Amino acid sequence: MSFPPSAAPLSDVSRVLCVFAHPDDVDFGSAGTVAAWTEAGIEVSYLLVTRGDAGGFDDTPRDRMPVLRETEQRAAAAAVGVTTVEFLDGYRDGMVTPSLELRRDLTAAIRRHRPDRILTSSPLRRWDRLAGPSHPDHLAAGEAVTCAVYPDARNPFAHPELAAAGLAAWTVREIWYSGGPDPDHAVDVTDTFDRKLAALRAHASQTSHLTDLDGMLRERLGALAAAHGLTGRLCEAFTIVRTE
Repeated sequence: MSFPPSAAPLSDVSRVLCVFAHPDDVDFGSAGTVAAWTEAGIEVSYLLVTRGDAGGFDDTPRDRMPVLRETEQRAAAAAVGVTTVEFLDGYRDGMVTPSLELRRDLTAAIRRHRPDRILTSSPLRRWDRLAGPSHPDHLAAGEAVTCAVYPDARNPFAHPELAAAGLAAWTVREIWYSGGPDPDHAVDVTDTFDRKLAALRAHASQTSHLTDLDGMLRERLGALAAAHGLTGRLCEAFTIVRTE
């Protein structure tokens, strides 16, 4: 199973909400694109389902990891012009499922932020890259976000406690999926690559063991760009789905 061809991106977007399972997910797949959006004056906010408590590559005590990774994500966000970074409570790294509780919490966030566009992880697995994009938390977050976009957030009768709290129904007009199979909408991030690199270096607990992060990213993004006809450039790629 794969996605259909991407829709053309909306041209009148003013607010974007990026929803991912862990700190650093948005930066590995999308930080160059986010930097371009903020430079264009689009308001971008981050919502993380977990604080990445199961991450890291050293002997940092587990009870310190959530605070450390939250701090890293806020620094990474600042590197690409994002000032609003929120974290959900009650969800553990490695244990995310597309539950009704998560759908409700995501619906509340959508109704608060009222985004035109949501950027999130793909709910479809990539069999060519089982590690990374196909982490179960990524798939679960992408599925829960999709369900929150439709039908939950736009349905005034879904999660009635949210309406009672003043969170009116809201329709997100498009979703950008990152990390899915065969992404066909390429974004040239050559000019924002340095900001993407700075964002990923802010995630020191996740990237400091990589001896050549710059080179690894340039190779990966360069190959992706070449595959999309952008030879000599760097790109990130997505699938875009209209929701209206």
